Amino acid sequence: MLRLLLALLFVLFSHVRLWAATGVKPVNVLMIVVDDLKPTLGCYGDTLVYSPNIDSLASQGTLFLNAYCQQAVCAPSRASLLTGLRPDRTGVWDLRTHAGLRDRNPDVVTLPQYFREHGYETAATGKVFDPRSVDNQHDAASWSIPYLPAHGNRWLVSTEKVSTENVDAPDSAFIDGHILRAGLELLDRVAQGDKPFFLAVGFKKPHLPFVAPRVDWDRYPRSQIPLAPFQQHAANAPEWAFQPGWELRHYVDIPKEGRIPDDKQRELINGYYACVSHVDRLIGRLLRRVRELGLADNTVIVLWGDHGWHLGDHLMWCKHTNFEQATRAPLIFVAPGFPKGQKATTMAEFVDVFPTLCELTGLPVPENLDGTSLVPALRDPSAQVKTYAVSQYHRNANGVKVEGYAVRTKRYRYVEWLKQEIRETQEYDTTNVVANEL
Repeated sequence: MLRLLLALLFVLFSHVRLWAATGVKPVNVLMIVVDDLKPTLGCYGDTLVYSPNIDSLASQGTLFLNAYCQQAVCAPSRASLLTGLRPDRTGVWDLRTHAGLRDRNPDVVTLPQYFREHGYETAATGKVFDPRSVDNQHDAASWSIPYLPAHGNRWLVSTEKVSTENVDAPDSAFIDGHILRAGLELLDRVAQGDKPFFLAVGFKKPHLPFVAPRVDWDRYPRSQIPLAPFQQHAANAPEWAFQPGWELRHYVDIPKEGRIPDDKQRELINGYYACVSHVDRLIGRLLRRVRELGLADNTVIVLWGDHGWHLGDHLMWCKHTNFEQATRAPLIFVAPGFPKGQKATTMAEFVDVFPTLCELTGLPVPENLDGTSLVPALRDPSAQVKTYAVSQYHRNANGVKVEGYAVRTKRYRYVEWLKQEIRETQEYDTTNVVANEL
């Protein structure tokens, strides 16, 4: 233990001496996390959405067109990105793990923890880790400044638990307005310090319920909102490929089964887009403070949504699948000294974020990570860093527990559903296969 402590102190003071000797400002990191955000952004080609601030951010750096999460649900996706490890290594596969990231991996070093060990001030507010997979301090080992909670007013969420609310109220009345306030407070604090910082700000919308200010709802005339064009299950797909949308259907204004009526679909899509525009405005205020503090020239900014979201396509809503609409998510890097306004075409995975940030800030890349640095694609958007991405999802249908592994290439998505024991044994043979789809 003493030897490990001495090694960490050597690394820390080596970086401090290097920064002092060269006179070069160390590179900060601002990580912006958006819950349930699919690529419904103008910079990704969506013609309906109003997202000028995220679009502007993308114009300053590199947008990844083919970025995929490791599992389309909050806790596993975030655990993988923030450790650089796939779900079968983190042991976080669902929302019921309850602090299991550290229980199952007592020696795991998270992304912010790694930066902390290398001399960074690390801080966070909002939803960064999923709180159900870490301790009540949002993983205390990750943060040199204690996690700053942001408590918003709860009166905006109906006691009847309806799926949408159009509220004539200022941003400060909403939970993400409180998260922004806490994020600005932390940004002001770490900017005044004598260390480089790693600051993570996690916004909670467009997660259900779709509650947003009226100004954002009114950007989208209901009659002009298109419905998903393919509202049926894919032919010949196994039953495990689909989910009933339970996350949405427990709201009192949503039918418990069957196709949701067109008018309600448009209301839900309106609500989702309103939440995206609401969060976009708040992100704009956060980025403005970065510029006001003179941090833009020595701060790496990375923005990501933790997974995609079904909006009626495949007759489904929410996430929890291996389909394209659930696994593909936005990923944007802005780094000082790198080209601007790029759209990278390489396949990319969330486990790639950890090694990418290490390379961008000059830290050594840990050898145990599952991801690959995407820096070559920041230099040249046509660079093909990897040729496929892997996602997974579990099911328990009719007493059969299975794990679906999806391999996505530029042209195809192949999914194989295996008996769930393979998660523990990692022994593959054809007798484990219960279904597949291409």
